Amino acid sequence: MKVLLGAAVIAATLSAASAAETCDQWGQTKSGDYIIYNNLWGSSAATEGGKQCTGLDSASGNTIAWHSTWTWNGGNTSVKSFANAALTFDAAPLTEVTSIPSSIEFEVKYSGTIMANFVYDLFTSSKSDGEKEFQVTIWLAAIGGVGPISTTGKPIAEGIAIEGTKWDVYSGLNGDMMVYSFVPPTPVDGFDGDLLAFFTYLKKSHKFDMSQYLIKLECGTGPFFGTDVTLKVSKYSAAVKTGKGGSNSPVQSSPDDSSVTQEDEKASKEVEGEARSNVDLTGELEDTLSPDDEATESEEETAGSALSPTVKTPPASSEDPSLSDTPILKTKCILRRD
Repeated sequence: MKVLLGAAVIAATLSAASAAETCDQWGQTKSGDYIIYNNLWGSSAATEGGKQCTGLDSASGNTIAWHSTWTWNGGNTSVKSFANAALTFDAAPLTEVTSIPSSIEFEVKYSGTIMANFVYDLFTSSKSDGEKEFQVTIWLAAIGGVGPISTTGKPIAEGIAIEGTKWDVYSGLNGDMMVYSFVPPTPVDGFDGDLLAFFTYLKKSHKFDMSQYLIKLECGTGPFFGTDVTLKVSKYSAAVKTGKGGSNSPVQSSPDDSSVTQEDEKASKEVEGEARSNVDLTGELEDTLSPDDEATESEEETAGSALSPTVKTPPASSEDPSLSDTPILKTKCILRRD
């Protein structure tokens, strides 16, 4: 009887997980303080068709696992979507934020040639309910020649050490919004640290105004093109903590998700990304992998940031030499080609 009950519970759990996936253009799934969006804001640019489905796999406390699978063909210099997990919280001025702890582990499985990224996106405004004025993007993966928005095409700073990793810093405009992008010159193995440290650097080195309100935090993928791409986020957590009265308490989740809705195309085109050549973070480790570095197969997909369709150069060729037929990374962040 216990065995039968256990089987029933497992079946119910699997059924619930399956029901959490959506392939709708503006489909979303809520879990605790997170909203997982499919967000096919640029799908009309896929001149040869495509499909994307995104869903929740599990949730435990403040940690979730989620995935996104996609195929996009045609319109190779345009971003098609931004599957992402957004944290819901009450906007707070950065002067009152004491930390933004976050941890993520993910893997990407694909064959052939793709172009996509996987990033954190954080947005600020001079008002708690104002329009986005600044965007801070932390790149965890860039595949196939995608790069950050930049006024000059060159970093404004190089090799900046933040939270145990060195980053090149870029800046540029996405419409009226100033974008600061942190891109590691070599691959990173995921992230586990305090996102507030990036704002602290911007304040010290670029006079960023810390009276700005943090109004949005999300992590996701922006694909340009690719076939049968699977990205699995096996572990993701984030929180915004404030220090009013000397305490270090998490910002409460907003009871209304209207502040983070992504059903409006204009609001969804919110990050950066340019199709470029020679900007592939996956190529650096090809010659350093040992035979033991076989990446495990992924059943889910995810990657990147809400990208703008701004393009300065065409995408990398279909035979990009920076990609190999072997697993490229194996640690917390795994990028794999079959």
